[in-house]
Amino acid sequence: MTAGRELKKERIELRVAASAKELIQRAMAVSGLTAGDLAYDGARRVLDEHERMVLTGADREAFLEAVMNPPEPTGRLVAALRRRRDQLG
Repeated sequence: MTAGRELKKERIELRVAASAKELIQRAMAVSGLTAGDLAYDGARRVLDEHERMVLTGADREAFLEAVMNPPEPTGRLVAALRRRRDQLG
């Protein structure tokens, strides 16, 4: 086993449509990856997209403005923070 590589001992069995099997086999052929490696790469991409937010245009500008010049906390926020601090002691 090479350093940094995890030993592959686990198995997943899948039932897929014929078209999905063909697609996976074509991807294996052009990439040189195994079906397991393709599944792993796909799962990593899905999780990466789910866990990361990408802002563009006006959304990005609004976020950066709020980070650089945060608004003053409202009375309700200050009260909530005091309650939480009191709860924690």
